[in-house]
Amino acid sequence: MTAGHGDDLPHAVDGHAVGGSARHIPVLLAEVLEALAPAQGDLIIDGTFGAGGYTRAILATGASVVAIDRDPDAIAAGRELEAQSGGRLRLVQAPFSTLDERVESAEGIVLDIGVSSMQLDQAERGFSFRADGPLDMRMAQSGLSAADVVNSFKPGDLARIFGFLGEERHAGRIARMIEARREKRPFVRTLELADAIETHIGRAPKDKIHPATRVFQALRIFVNDELGELAKALFAAERALKPGGRLAVVTFHSLEDRIVKRFIADRADVATGSRYLPEAHARTATFRKAGGGVTAGDAEVAANPRARSARLRGAIRTDAPARSSDFSIFGLPKLPSPTLPGTGRPGER
Repeated sequence: MTAGHGDDLPHAVDGHAVGGSARHIPVLLAEVLEALAPAQGDLIIDGTFGAGGYTRAILATGASVVAIDRDPDAIAAGRELEAQSGGRLRLVQAPFSTLDERVESAEGIVLDIGVSSMQLDQAERGFSFRADGPLDMRMAQSGLSAADVVNSFKPGDLARIFGFLGEERHAGRIARMIEARREKRPFVRTLELADAIETHIGRAPKDKIHPATRVFQALRIFVNDELGELAKALFAAERALKPGGRLAVVTFHSLEDRIVKRFIADRADVATGSRYLPEAHARTATFRKAGGGVTAGDAEVAANPRARSARLRGAIRTDAPARSSDFSIFGLPKLPSPTLPGTGRPGER
């Protein structure tokens, strides 16, 4: 995926490419290709197709690609590339957490986590507060919208969402302001919410980001269940990769990176069991680490300042059977249920 607005997102969750002709070039492209090592005849899963930057580069190596994206606009925009691929590209509209249901096995999987430049650029999608649009933020364009959350959730729940997913230090103040304001009229536009937050919190000249940045980040992550989808996708990758297959994951903020780091550490760990229950606790590594976290070099950061927060982690699949999906390894807190309070209507994940 790629992203492009100035301070729409903090450096920890911001864009993946600069504007202009380079707008859709993903960060760490050379490093991702090195981590994947695609060869002619290989099948690679691009779990986050976006604008197709990684997919194009992988196709150029002679490998085939199954590219997944839950955003129908991204899939529609990629149809021409699919038609020109000579049968080596297949586009699938689906959450990347289901990638093992789309492909039985693959030599490599790449995941590029976050919002895309196309989504930010379309004001009607409601991801950006730089341009006015409906308060939406749904990548799949279904389920609960950001407006549903802002106008319906209890202040305590909003504060938890803003505090954990946005790391917003004024989470409680903002949640209480939202409660008072929505009693008069609901929030329906992005600029309504952004302006209300800026007015309530204020903005010092030294502030590098807009006061609403972290709230918008938190709402987007919650509405799209981004951390849950990432965790599920890592387990799916474990099931889909062939022995020797390579996993490459690019993240843009600490919450995502922590999930990837903990997954690889857990799956690369070997336990021998106890003398009393040797089989109950014994396990073999399903991945081996492929280096540490890789960040962008000085030249790339100079060309694209948003690349400074990107981090690539890689791992190589062993021949051990996939383990069960244990979400406790991530240490994620329990957040509000993605349903409209009082209705039981679920968000469609």
